[in-house]
Amino acid sequence: MFSCRIARVVPADAMLESAPMRRLCSSRFERTARHNGWQRIAGLDEAGRGSLFGPVFAAAVILNPRRRIVGLDDSKKLTPEHREILAGRIREHALAWCVAQVDSSRIDAWNIYQASRQAMTDAVAQLSIQPDFLLIDAMHLDLLVEQKPIVKGDARSVSIAAASILAKVARDEVMREFGQIYPVYGLASNKGYGTRAHLEALRTHGPSPLHRFSFAPVRDAVCWAAAATQENLPLPSLSNNESATSSLDSPL
Repeated sequence: MFSCRIARVVPADAMLESAPMRRLCSSRFERTARHNGWQRIAGLDEAGRGSLFGPVFAAAVILNPRRRIVGLDDSKKLTPEHREILAGRIREHALAWCVAQVDSSRIDAWNIYQASRQAMTDAVAQLSIQPDFLLIDAMHLDLLVEQKPIVKGDARSVSIAAASILAKVARDEVMREFGQIYPVYGLASNKGYGTRAHLEALRTHGPSPLHRFSFAPVRDAVCWAAAATQENLPLPSLSNNESATSSLDSPL
């Protein structure tokens, strides 16, 4: 018996977007943008979108194409120590960078998606060099700037990866500070995310003023916290005359 395999012709474009290459963080998107005439290319990403506590952060970074920073990748793949080292190199060698945040009250008022977009918009607006092209992790901003949303962009574009690192490092630092103010929630370790210990603390102590009350676990904890108390409602005191009148007017 003979067996044969018919070779499947794969288009060149499909080969370029094969799974291994999609996971590779590189500067190919930046090179393509520069080839098309754009020069000031900013990467954008957020940190803390799924957290139950505190602000959402976003960063914008314009890398120097003549100064390569080795090791840039999705911040979630890096150890805290590695993120800190890379954050220092990004701040030192980037042409421009900015980190912005939107607090929990505005997250509750707008929703987390719009709050994340606003944080990114603020980061772009505060850059010392205004970009002419944006690479964004799976989002589009209402800005008059050419932009390209990229799915899983923080793992594919060095500019977006740099932004994800700066946003993550800045937010983690703030969470450690809040952890000293609200120690029962373990914010220094869980960074506000819904870990088992954090959810248990919410059930026991209820949420803090900086939790995101529009998020279901926090909203539910307001009603069901084990340590929650209900203050007695103040009732107006009646004088003897008023009391007597009320007694006479009341039906038998």
